Amino acid sequence: MLPSQPLLHTGLFALSVLQALASDTFIAAVYEHAVILPDPTDEPVSPSDALALMNKNMDVLEGAIKEAAQQGAHIIVTPEDGIYGWKFTRESIYPYLEDIPDPVVNWIPCTDPSRFGPAPVQERLSCMARNNSIYVVANIGDKKVCNSSDPSCPSDGRYQYNTDVVFDPEGKLVARYHKYNLFVVETQFNYPKEPEAVTFETPFGKFGIFTCFDILFHEPAVVLVSKMQVDTVLFPTAWMNVLPFLTAVEFHSAWAMGMHVNFLAANTHNTGLAMTGSGIYAPDGARTYFYNMKTEDGHLLVAELDAHPRLSPASPPAVSWSSYALSVERFSQNDRDFTGIIFHDQFTFTELTKPGGNLTVCQKDLCCHLSYKMAGKQDVEVYVLGAFDGLHVVEGQYYLQICTLLKCKSTDLDTCGQPVETAQTKFEMFSLSGTFGTNYVFPEVLYSGVQLAPREFEVLNDGRLISKTKLTKPVVTVTLFGRWYEKD
Repeated sequence: MLPSQPLLHTGLFALSVLQALASDTFIAAVYEHAVILPDPTDEPVSPSDALALMNKNMDVLEGAIKEAAQQGAHIIVTPEDGIYGWKFTRESIYPYLEDIPDPVVNWIPCTDPSRFGPAPVQERLSCMARNNSIYVVANIGDKKVCNSSDPSCPSDGRYQYNTDVVFDPEGKLVARYHKYNLFVVETQFNYPKEPEAVTFETPFGKFGIFTCFDILFHEPAVVLVSKMQVDTVLFPTAWMNVLPFLTAVEFHSAWAMGMHVNFLAANTHNTGLAMTGSGIYAPDGARTYFYNMKTEDGHLLVAELDAHPRLSPASPPAVSWSSYALSVERFSQNDRDFTGIIFHDQFTFTELTKPGGNLTVCQKDLCCHLSYKMAGKQDVEVYVLGAFDGLHVVEGQYYLQICTLLKCKSTDLDTCGQPVETAQTKFEMFSLSGTFGTNYVFPEVLYSGVQLAPREFEVLNDGRLISKTKLTKPVVTVTLFGRWYEKD
């Protein structure tokens, strides 16, 4: 006699929990989704048309979730905007929103879908989690009615939030996060009155969650790691790559290393908007990642992670980021310092005119030191050492301190800082350090073709970013990206 479906599901869930408890590791998955977008309109579509579009995207996501579960994944992260896309007005996004309750209500939408009114999206996501015995992380829209007694209530009488939800392997809603740091084009959404620090416990560690642009700010990103002590951060994103420092794979990998946590980044895929780059990152480097600007296909990534990375023998030691740089005299300076622009910020540069040596470049309180040796310097390529110490004010305001070794777009020094994806010159060694005023510094090494350099570099506890061996591929940039949150 075959077991009934409820008993079968209970048995599978119990087995998955036992398997997770039996190990200090877990299997993570992220899915980069080529989102099916609605037709552009300023007028709201009908609720049925909105749901039809969302179901098309959820059909794709459901396939990825099933495949991840079949590969043994305990949790899967899907992208920001992955269910309905973007380019909405406040009015036109309304049919896509649902009322998402606080998880304290102990709700399984799959088995009780009408408890809080119509919630077909939450019901389907819940059933995906329940039917596959996997944690499912998704990004949807929340709506909350407000009234005139609330002085910040919008004129249309509702709040609208860019929202992440997490359903556990039983399909229960266990986390809800409202994005706090909205990107400049997200005028369809409100931000919550206070930043939320959302965490939840699993059999394989403590998890936190935030969304896309949030990563560049102290709240909630740093709070989750430094104060809440999460093991793993979940990161739905719609990240538009900006070379040379803010391509998704290099910055997200660097953030995981700098913050000593696991980081599960699921990006949307749209080459027209330079959206690609997803990964599963650990404190000692990328476990797996995906970057593809050539095709429009989605992609599933699956990898094993330590459940408690801070306790792992491979966890990097604490770093005193300015220790070495403050202890040494300035290296010989090139007298040909010049300025250049990277992503609207004015850097001070000095050229690497020799195949090897020591250089220092300074801006304000930041001095960047570089020791290097090139392997077969190409005459058609120019590299510079750069420093930036200041407030970035374009799509948001945040204070940066950056030391970078980077390839210029051409031999014309005026092109230094412009986006570059390819290079020919390899380095036998490098050592980069800076007199940082912040402890939040993220190490990046980017190879030609927007490739990471897994396990070919390390950060010493005195703040030096060094090559471990002769690098195997040509270098586009080596960077220490510092965020000085206290000065924002």
